[in-house]
Amino acid sequence: MEFRPQPEPYNTIYLLDSQKKAADYPVTLVANQNSTFNVWVGVVNNMGGSGNQTYQVLVKITPNLLDFPVDAQPTQTYDVSLANAATWQTQSTITENQVGNYSVVFELWHYNSDSRAYEFTNDEAVLNIQVIN
Repeated sequence: MEFRPQPEPYNTIYLLDSQKKAADYPVTLVANQNSTFNVWVGVVNNMGGSGNQTYQVLVKITPNLLDFPVDAQPTQTYDVSLANAATWQTQSTITENQVGNYSVVFELWHYNSDSRAYEFTNDEAVLNIQVIN
């Protein structure tokens, strides 16, 4: 008899380019000319159980990526409710017109019904961009 333990529950977040591929992410933007881009952000729930899991995706832009979660105000927030083994995707539009180097961070937060608060999952997706003149 062979015993195979159940995999640990997990959730994840990912980014795809505008064609829904993990290939051509934007890298360089031109301030006030070509400073907006789209990426697809996705969340997967593999926490198990029969009830939905509630998430928030916080989008933050920072020139100084030091730690997670990022100490910056979100520019966008997505509220997501997912059944087990379900995936959610949406297209996210990002604009940055200030010249410099930035990290666009998509943080995944999970609602803990015991504490009645969102908790950082330690899952994030980061896109590094440069804005030039």
